[in-house]
Amino acid sequence: MKKLAILLCLLIIGKAGLSAEIEPVRVIENVPSEIVLTGNLVFDWLDISQVERDAVIDKYEKELFTEDTVYKYKKKEFRKEYRDYLKDKDYKRHYMLVKNGVKETDTENLCGFYYKDNLLISYAVQYKSDMKTVYYYDAMGKLRYIDKFSDNYPNFPYMSKQYRANGTLVSAIYFISHDMQYMYEADKKFKGAWYKDKMYDRHAKQTLTRTNW
Repeated sequence: MKKLAILLCLLIIGKAGLSAEIEPVRVIENVPSEIVLTGNLVFDWLDISQVERDAVIDKYEKELFTEDTVYKYKKKEFRKEYRDYLKDKDYKRHYMLVKNGVKETDTENLCGFYYKDNLLISYAVQYKSDMKTVYYYDAMGKLRYIDKFSDNYPNFPYMSKQYRANGTLVSAIYFISHDMQYMYEADKKFKGAWYKDKMYDRHAKQTLTRTNW
């Protein structure tokens, strides 16, 4: 559940980091037309056949998991690369900001994770000086996860991969638009297709709902 919460928060931060010049996507619902693999106008996951859904899943899996995908970085090298972020030197300020509902400052985007709605157990920071990386910390400011966005972020479509602080791949997401994302686990298993606030599995069955879309 904690992993899922982190992935959901990634979507908030991804939204917060979007350029103000990008126009909102116009979504056409319930259109039983040909499948749109790279566009962002049609979400017909509930209308298309299973063969077509499997084709979409296979397509984005291949785009996310290429021969260049790193599933496990060498721990020492990974931690050396992010040595300045292994401990949030400003964690007291970040903790208080998130606890008080602050989601953005002049220099960063913030997001919090709560246990039973009131106990802040972890938080995420995306520095505006480097929007392609998101850092997730526990309540004491210790690095737990890192999200790495593809080079074209924040322009759609873009991809993200999440790693544990030891350099192990956790998950990958293909962002079609603000409304649509396809999520996979580290073993390439399809987690689900998000459309706005709902996630659907490969058989178009709704599995999750999010409140932060």
